[in-house]
Amino acid sequence: METEPVRFDTKIAVLLRDDLPTWQRLNMTAFLVSGIGQAAPEVIGEPYADADDTPYLPMFRQPVLVFTGAKETLIAAHQRAVSRGLSLSVFTSDLFGTGNDRDNRAAVRAVGRDQLDLTGLAVYGPKNAVDKVLKGARMHP
Repeated sequence: METEPVRFDTKIAVLLRDDLPTWQRLNMTAFLVSGIGQAAPEVIGEPYADADDTPYLPMFRQPVLVFTGAKETLIAAHQRAVSRGLSLSVFTSDLFGTGNDRDNRAAVRAVGRDQLDLTGLAVYGPKNAVDKVLKGARMHP
């Protein structure tokens, strides 16, 4: 069995607006990270199994770090992520009023990039680039 620490040169991070109720932050986190494995399959580990060979779905191979910040922090992070070409997912306030993927995509599509009312985002990429995107954010309590 290997005992050396596993290090990652990439980072998965979620940034949530700090003025939202907990249930919205949790819901957004699940939605925001759901596409990362599709866009970057290398972040998905092997399937799990318990000692009785009950199979379980695979999960991310690395931690997902969750941050929080003011609306302005999200706007700046979004701009930095887009300008760096990083893989990015967004959640806007409009999505709290929709109930399915089709309506979610239509709600985002209806608004220009600089007018999105961002409530959360997830970003994946090289560790240093993601750190720069998250400048000004703090770890979620």
